[in-house]
Amino acid sequence: MIYSLAIYLYMLIVILLAPFHEKARLMVKGHINTFRILRRRIDRNARYVWFHAASLGEFEQGRPLMERFRREHPEYRILLTFFSPSGYEVRKNYDGADVVCYLPFDTIGNVISFFRYVRPEMAFFIKYEFWTNFIRACRHYHIPVYSVSSIFRSDKIFFRWYGRGYAGVLRMVDHFFVQDQESARLLATLGISRNVTVVGDTRFDRVMDIQRAARRLPELDSFRQSAGYVFIAGSSWPPDEELIMNYFNAHPGMKLILAPHVIDDRHLRQIEQRTSRPCVRYTRADKSRLAQADCVIIDCFGLLSSIYRYADIAYVGGGFGAGIHNVPEAAVYGIPVIIGPNNKGFKEAQDLLGLGGCFEISSQAEFNHAVDTLVSDEGMRKARGQISGDYISHNAGAADMIFGMIGQRLAGRAVQ
Repeated sequence: MIYSLAIYLYMLIVILLAPFHEKARLMVKGHINTFRILRRRIDRNARYVWFHAASLGEFEQGRPLMERFRREHPEYRILLTFFSPSGYEVRKNYDGADVVCYLPFDTIGNVISFFRYVRPEMAFFIKYEFWTNFIRACRHYHIPVYSVSSIFRSDKIFFRWYGRGYAGVLRMVDHFFVQDQESARLLATLGISRNVTVVGDTRFDRVMDIQRAARRLPELDSFRQSAGYVFIAGSSWPPDEELIMNYFNAHPGMKLILAPHVIDDRHLRQIEQRTSRPCVRYTRADKSRLAQADCVIIDCFGLLSSIYRYADIAYVGGGFGAGIHNVPEAAVYGIPVIIGPNNKGFKEAQDLLGLGGCFEISSQAEFNHAVDTLVSDEGMRKARGQISGDYISHNAGAADMIFGMIGQRLAGRAVQ
């Protein structure tokens, strides 16, 4: 009862915010279209596997499994749902899924309508997503539910006295493929242990796939060849950029590739105004401009995962704000990674800090010291980079383990 009231209250808040808040507006518009998409796109005679991701990060964790299904089980079609506009709006045209839409709000009426259009044969919920009414309906219709790359911490609602009722939703999940032993231990405190397997994070599989498919960018090839060393900052925010630009301006030996998180013209001009050295935007770069430039600003999306290959040292932004971005995306290239202080909720960052492949900084002085140390000691820089690369490769393979464990179920359903 309390859960349902909370869902309706959340819906009301989103609707009231929609005229004033772009994200809420996109969500309302998307939800209006959800059942229209399902009605038009779902083939009632086809067999579906359902993947649900909250947002873009969870999508990347589920992507290795979706693409594996595409390759190895073409008898299934894929339904992909998102909760957040930041996931749906970016990946609504993802060609690895047959149908992409928002997950309707978890009301009983929406759940009934959803399963009227589609009856998937199995469901994969990525990381944190546990919607009581949808998962209860899956159990009612004998649809197995798998929680993939899930990770639990003791401060989550399931493990607080006031959240024990909500924890019942976890007992309806058929199998948990968790990231670490601590998650398995916490689930055991709720009496959930026989259907839990520690496999790691499928995101490691994803970054390994990205590395193998990384594009060579001729413009950056020539930029790299003319540099003593290249520092690449990815997903940077203004506090990150202040530290980076202060150092860059004072160190002529550094070549910089900067990929800001926000790439509107106003922000790009602010970055350009910060530097006292020649810089060029990537989309305006030609051989002549690159020959004169010490800094390339990436002013388009979709290149960052390929750009890290050109780095001697990487910086992953966000650590002075809500939280760091994708550390494995840089570490997979075997380079040392520098991050800001807000990284405690990110397991891979914490692991790499402990191993020595990652450096945490919280001030200009600490940033300067970290870069100076890595630049002056090439042997140490390469050793720390090796730690990063080995950490990623050693932790890959979660998708293989998951497919191995559900293989019998897939084989049995294939002959039905």
